[in-house]
Amino acid sequence: MNIFALELLSAAEQRRVEGVVSFVGEDASGSFGIQAGHERAITVLLFGLARFRCAEADWQYLALPGGLLYFVDNHLQICTRHFLIDSDYDVISDRLQKQLLAEERDLQKTKESLRRMEESVLRRLWELGRAGNE
Repeated sequence: MNIFALELLSAAEQRRVEGVVSFVGEDASGSFGIQAGHERAITVLLFGLARFRCAEADWQYLALPGGLLYFVDNHLQICTRHFLIDSDYDVISDRLQKQLLAEERDLQKTKESLRRMEESVLRRLWELGRAGNE
């Protein structure tokens, strides 16, 4: 059986999985699969679930907020901000959903903060312009 290595890299964690026989992920063009011997490939993974399987083992699900995938010489490397791995689809789907909601809340807070900052800068510029005309 042909196998390859999977290396997962994030800011806080690094994990290497040997003996992978299949990987399924999704990029902007849709779902795709990689097996040993695949030609060199590089793509940007979308936010969501990917999966991989080692010889004679169950699928492992990989949740990630997007990332960069690079495959060459039977070595698959994925760089991402963070990742979760679990063999239970329901568990990892729930964790991914919670993570997505938390990131969406954080994004809304950041957008609101930027909006207030922008208003403050514009108000200050208007006041400076008014004071310069007096």
